[in-house]
Amino acid sequence: MNAVEIEEAVSDLAQQPFDANEFPFAFLAAFGNKEATIKRLRSGNTNKSDVSGILQRNNIHIAVAVAEVGQTVETLARLKASPLTDRQKAQFILATDGAQVEAEEIGSGEVLSCRYDEFGNNFGSFLPLAGISTLAEVKNNPIYIKATSRLNRLYVQLLKDNADWGSADKRADLNRFMARMIFCFFAEDTGIFQGDDLFTTTVQTMTEADGSNTAAAFVALPQAAVGLLLAGARGATWRSDETFRCQIGYSFPSSIVRIASARVSTASRSGFGSPFISFASFA
Repeated sequence: MNAVEIEEAVSDLAQQPFDANEFPFAFLAAFGNKEATIKRLRSGNTNKSDVSGILQRNNIHIAVAVAEVGQTVETLARLKASPLTDRQKAQFILATDGAQVEAEEIGSGEVLSCRYDEFGNNFGSFLPLAGISTLAEVKNNPIYIKATSRLNRLYVQLLKDNADWGSADKRADLNRFMARMIFCFFAEDTGIFQGDDLFTTTVQTMTEADGSNTAAAFVALPQAAVGLLLAGARGATWRSDETFRCQIGYSFPSSIVRIASARVSTASRSGFGSPFISFASFA
């Protein structure tokens, strides 16, 4: 499993109702352990734990604090004191009660303490369990991988709903569309688009939940940009209902215009040449 798949699996696990008996096995499965490996742990053939937990050699020692909620710190201390944790060369120890998670990487001494429902935001700490070496920047900022995961879902769903986009002659168009989507998400996060979550909010408010008119809304973006450029020469007015209207006849909600304005401004500052060419094929 790659980091994106692990993030999705751990995030899903953290959102499911907590099952004390199944948690250790679900956790190990989220990091790519095969069913045969988990079956042997279930049977006790390879489970070496001496604290009523699950101990996988060269990997992790897990225990669930089932006696009383709020005992995760004490349970983690028992895992750390266990002679088998050292003897079986566990890389990590982890204790949870379904409300709190406490963990430690044995080699570095780095500790993790978070609410169980935030577990998915901290999956990066455990990537070595899947043989994935991580930089501190990635480990401490798992949002990078989470963002990649969400974009991957979008990419897969687009191909699922538009099978012809997977063909060789369409792949470049799909990649170009994804690049423009990433720019829009980046622009609203960094303030290039002026307003809170401007791109996301505009798409949500201008499109139907089933996506039936999403393409038309995206077509409006470059049209608004063209309208802004022409309006600079021919004059423009704002109406009281916050709709932009220029003399050539274009009329768009102000949120679309602010996005288009930012795109035109960015293109001009970057020396892309005519924004007509740079952004007119967004959809």
